[in-house]
Amino acid sequence: MGKPDTEMLKGVLEGIVLAVLARRPAYGYEITADLRARGFADIAEGTIYALLLRIEQRGMVDVEKVPSEKGPPRKVYALNDTGRDQLADFWNTWGSLADRLEHLRIEGN
Repeated sequence: MGKPDTEMLKGVLEGIVLAVLARRPAYGYEITADLRARGFADIAEGTIYALLLRIEQRGMVDVEKVPSEKGPPRKVYALNDTGRDQLADFWNTWGSLADRLEHLRIEGN
């Protein structure tokens, strides 16, 4: 990904992570691996962990510490009602923005 892609991704990364968590609870590394498998290869694990801390502080996820075979317990994040509401808002905003951008693109051709 180039710099413009990275900058655009930063603006929507919270919604992307909420969408991943809407599928099932996961811990940070699982989220990062899922995103990389979907083509978001340039996302650093540290970026995901910082975002998870923010959405936890904003009350969008429930967190459970689960024992790990290797090292300290893992924090498993599960989307809660507040997170689902935020995700719905994200998709509404995304749809509206995508429609407006598509109109601009078509008008420019």
